Amino acid sequence: MQDFDIPVLGAPRLPNPIARRGDIRFIDDRERLLYDPHYRVPEDLPQGPVSGFEVAGPRERIFFDPERTRAAVVTCGGLCPGINAVIRALVLQLWFIYGCRDILGIRYGYHGLGRNRETPRALTPADVGDIHRQGGTILGSSRGTPPTAEIVDTLQELGIDMLFAIGGDGTMRGATAIAEEVSRRGLEIAVVGIPKTIDNDIPLVRRTFGFETAVSIATESINAAQVEAWGVENGIGIVKLMGRYSGYIAATATLSSGHANFCLIPEVPFSLEGPGGLYELVERRLHERGDAVIVIAEGAGQYYFETPERERDASGNPKLGDIGVLVRDRLKAWLRGRGINAPVKYIDPSYLIRAAPAISTDQLYCQRLARNAVHAAMCGKTAMLIGFWHGQMTHVPMEALRGRKRQVNPCGELWFNVLESTGQPQVIGDISYIDLEEE
Repeated sequence: MQDFDIPVLGAPRLPNPIARRGDIRFIDDRERLLYDPHYRVPEDLPQGPVSGFEVAGPRERIFFDPERTRAAVVTCGGLCPGINAVIRALVLQLWFIYGCRDILGIRYGYHGLGRNRETPRALTPADVGDIHRQGGTILGSSRGTPPTAEIVDTLQELGIDMLFAIGGDGTMRGATAIAEEVSRRGLEIAVVGIPKTIDNDIPLVRRTFGFETAVSIATESINAAQVEAWGVENGIGIVKLMGRYSGYIAATATLSSGHANFCLIPEVPFSLEGPGGLYELVERRLHERGDAVIVIAEGAGQYYFETPERERDASGNPKLGDIGVLVRDRLKAWLRGRGINAPVKYIDPSYLIRAAPAISTDQLYCQRLARNAVHAAMCGKTAMLIGFWHGQMTHVPMEALRGRKRQVNPCGELWFNVLESTGQPQVIGDISYIDLEEE
């Protein structure tokens, strides 16, 4: 049974000030949301203890005195729609709901907590009034991290009581290390994560903010590729989307558009050439329909790049080969070799997506994440992030993320729907030669 208990800094003994606001429904720590709610009735109904997440929300008693609490917000990793919306919601929740007036914005990611840091900026409601309409982050971001001990030294030096870390899996690994060092030193500093990744690939979190905005813009790109493909004889549109390890954006945007004929994601191997390979299927499609649209996640087909020792970025992620350009160039050569004139239009909207402000559904979601993060931190909960599971906000221990990956299930409903929508075969080409262990 998976343990989803959340570490706490101590017993919450102070009455929650939001009780003055009226009839508030406080959450009891014993309330749980089942990790797996699917059972066959009646034979599989659980008889004993089951794994479940703490339900997020306000508690009747809190650990920190808001009037004496200093909070800090840090944004790390790549840009993503909604970061500013989360910053704004954190500040407004701390300031107006709990009465915390001491809020710092850390500059340029975890490096803003290092020895050579820039001075943090104070955050007030006036500073964040309309930032949710802007893309990017008003605090700046960066990849990588200074030594953990150095970061905790800075937290102590600045007198920070709670740190809100907005970022993806690398950020959460960093936050986990910070929380562990805080605990080792016996400090009372809450570390709470707010999951940010366009790829939607953080384990134990069904949805991360920015994903729906990314799918919306990606859908427009696929629709544009389809218009281009229809506009000429044998037209081909290729769209490369984000998705280093997980193909959620590519798969979901493919379904949203309804115009893609092929979708390639990291979780499902494929062959470009040979019998039944992608290029043969595209050639057949051109003969039958006169156009084709291909959607590719950036992490798909990385076995086509011979790089025994791949370079890594500052976050420790392997640098990817450009699968979109490879597919485009090889497909052009393939078709030319068969005497087929096929104009190819290539679209990569990645930076448009990264820099966009969040759409309305993501704006609402960002607010929910931030509010629940503040509720959790005020209660002294730490080494955790706010999750979303079966439609409810939850508390997820950072330790539970260790060793897990969230990817599209090739046998699941999402990918089955993609196959139905595109009409592509379940297996594209001969994949027996692909070393999936190496991949």
